[in-house]
Amino acid sequence: MEECNTSKQQTTIWQDEASRLVFAELVNVFYTREINTLSNESDPGRLKRLLASLPYYVERAATHIVLGEVPLQLDSHNGCWVASQKKIPSQEQTVVQRYYEQHAEVGLVVPVMLTVEHETRLCIDMIDQIKPSQIHCNQYGWFELSGSGEEDKNASLLKPSKALMTAACCGHRWQYHKIATPRLLGLREMLLASSINWRNVTKKKIVSS
Repeated sequence: MEECNTSKQQTTIWQDEASRLVFAELVNVFYTREINTLSNESDPGRLKRLLASLPYYVERAATHIVLGEVPLQLDSHNGCWVASQKKIPSQEQTVVQRYYEQHAEVGLVVPVMLTVEHETRLCIDMIDQIKPSQIHCNQYGWFELSGSGEEDKNASLLKPSKALMTAACCGHRWQYHKIATPRLLGLREMLLASSINWRNVTKKKIVSS
């Protein structure tokens, strides 16, 4: 049912000239960005696999964005979302732990704060494993329920909020606690953004079957 509805939406959208132009801009910028990233891949086998799957993920990300599954302001020329940036967020570990003790579930998209030297940035990741006292995210590995990173000591898991998820999707970062130029998200995070339950970011998105 979901695939049928999406197909109908796509058919309608591609009849609209403005939507087709946005889609084309996004596809071009995503290809450029990912090819630049893949140029640093040293494993020939992995590079071949990534290049083979690239068209599928580029089109999927662009389609999700054009279909409006991320309710943020889009800059299609640069392939990013934009929102006003505020000071570095902070959360008490007790708040983080209380939330994940009750609401952690596989498939939930979560905010992760990375602090390396004098730079702090917000990213998004997805929970893929849960143990009684630990949570595993696809990219940043294991975290304690309090949010402390076990594999990456520079990473901290935060409780999802609309403000945090917006900041992460817009690539907000800070240097020496001052606002810095936002980073551009890779294709993986652009796709993850469409998996966020924007009506209630503290809960997993339910996909109709």
